[in-house]
Amino acid sequence: MSTEKSAQRGRPVSNTSARQARLAARAARAAAGGSIGRGRPSNGESARQQKLAERAAKIAAGEVIKRGAPKKVTPDTTPAEVAA
Repeated sequence: MSTEKSAQRGRPVSNTSARQARLAARAARAAAGGSIGRGRPSNGESARQQKLAERAAKIAAGEVIKRGAPKKVTPDTTPAEVAA
């Protein structure tokens, strides 16, 4: 059996297409250290982003960040008080 591969495989690329122009422009921006702009941009003024910024500031200040909800505080009761 021969393991030769054909010269062309798959769909041919048109170098003059709009998509190829966008990809080339994106590669040029990435090479220059610019913004690639993937995904939805975040709104820095949203409540979530403000919460994340506060959390990052606490971590930078060296505070210990506990995960999850705080423990539920229950009043100490004796069995006699419960039965009454």
